[in-house]
Amino acid sequence: MDPVEGKAGARPTAWSRRQLIMGGAAALGGVFLVGGLSGCAPQVAAAGGIVDLKYWHLLSGGDGIRMTEMVREAEQTGDGFDVTATVLAWGQPYYTKLAMASVGGRAPDVAVMHAARVPGFAPGGLLDPWDLDMLAELGVAQADFEPRVWDKGVVDGRLYSIALDSHPFVMMYNTDIAGKAGLLGDDGQLAPIDSPEGFADAMRAMQQVTGVHGLSYGYLGDGTQMWRLFFTLYKQMGGRMELPTGGEVVYDRDKALAALEFIRTLLDGTIATPSGDIGNAIAEFAGGKSGAIFTGVWELPTFQTAKLPFDAMPIPTLFGTPATFADSHAFVLPHQSAPDPEKRRKSYEFVTDLLKNSLQWAGAGHIPAYRPVIDSPGYAELLPQAHYAYAAEQIEYDPVAYFTGSGSDFQTFFGENMQNVFLGRLDPEAGLDAFIAKIDALLAKPNPL
Repeated sequence: MDPVEGKAGARPTAWSRRQLIMGGAAALGGVFLVGGLSGCAPQVAAAGGIVDLKYWHLLSGGDGIRMTEMVREAEQTGDGFDVTATVLAWGQPYYTKLAMASVGGRAPDVAVMHAARVPGFAPGGLLDPWDLDMLAELGVAQADFEPRVWDKGVVDGRLYSIALDSHPFVMMYNTDIAGKAGLLGDDGQLAPIDSPEGFADAMRAMQQVTGVHGLSYGYLGDGTQMWRLFFTLYKQMGGRMELPTGGEVVYDRDKALAALEFIRTLLDGTIATPSGDIGNAIAEFAGGKSGAIFTGVWELPTFQTAKLPFDAMPIPTLFGTPATFADSHAFVLPHQSAPDPEKRRKSYEFVTDLLKNSLQWAGAGHIPAYRPVIDSPGYAELLPQAHYAYAAEQIEYDPVAYFTGSGSDFQTFFGENMQNVFLGRLDPEAGLDAFIAKIDALLAKPNPL
C-alpha cells in the first residue's frame, strides 16, 4: 500500500553512522533489512546516560525520509534517548520478523504496524498494552483522536496500538480538466457528486476534455487496489462484513454483487481503462490524460512533483453512507517479558514526541491521527491535505481477523478471485463465491500467532 530512517545527530557515534547509511537506502526507495544488526543486539544505555531505543518500521522512499527527520527532531527534544531505527521489507516479511522477535525475546522497544494487523498480534501475546495513565501524563489521551481511529487500537478492552495517521483511499482530480468540464463549484473545488449516475456523468464529461479517459484506476495484479475500491463502495451501501473464527463470513451478498457490478460499469474503456495497473494509472493522471484518479493519499507527493494542477477529496459518497477504505500506521510495544522501566518510559516519550510533531508527516499525504495537529493553523494551510482531512471521520478498516490488514493474504486472495471479474471475464457471482469459500476455509483454522 503505502510504501517509510537515519540520523545526523550531535554525537558522531557508530550508531549515527549506521543510521545515516540506512537513511540513504530509504532515500533511494529501497528496502533495507537490518534486523540482524540492531534487533539482536544487546539493549544498553548509550554514553552519558542517554537511553538507546530500538525502533523498527517498514517505511521507505519519501515516507522513510520524513520519518528519519521526525526521529532526528524527537532525539533533539532533550528527552534523553537515542534511537536506532531499523527498516525492514514492507508486507508479510516485516510482520513475520516482528512476530519472531517478540517470541524470541529480541523485540525492539517500539515498532510500527498497520492498525488493521494489530488484532492478529495482540491476542497471541506478541504486543504489550499501552499504559493510559503514562500517556496522559505525557499529554496524549483518547480525546485527542478520532474515535474510530483510537478504537482500532483497542483489543479486548486494552490499547495495543496508537495511530500516527490514517491513510485512506481517495479521489484526486485535475482542477484544469474539471474546470473545462464544468464540474467545479464557486469555491474552485469539485461540485458535490452523490449518485452513481452523477459520478459516471462527471467522469464522461472529463473524458470529453482529455480525449482518453475520465478516471484513472489501476488494479491488474494488485488485490489491494481491487479490495480498496470494492470495500469502499460496499460500505457506502451499508454493507457489513464479519469474520468469526471457527465460523463463516457474515456479509450482505446482494450489496457485494452490486458493488462489483458498479465497478465493472466504470471499466468501460471511456470512463476508465478496463485493464490497467496502478503504475499506468499514475502515469495517465500525471500526464493529464484523465481527469481523476482513485488512489491512496501517499501518492500526493508524486503529483506535486509532477507540477499537476490538482485537488483531492474522499471518494464521493455515491450510495448514501459516507465511507472510504483506509488503514493507519500505528505505534506498538512488541512484547518484552521484563521491560526495563526507564527504557519503557523513554519509548513513551519518543512516541508522544512523534505524534505531537506529525505536521511534516502530513506532507506525505497522510492524515495525522493526533487531532491537535489537524486543528493547528499550519495544517489548515496545507493543501490539498486539509480538503480531505474529514475522511478520518468515515474511514473503514479491514474486517477483523488474523489474516486481514495491509499487506495481508486476505487482500491477495480477493485479487486472485476477482481480477477476472473486474476484467469482465468472470461472472461476479462466481468470483464472489470463490473468494468467500477461501475465507471460510481460513476461518476454520486457528490463529497461528
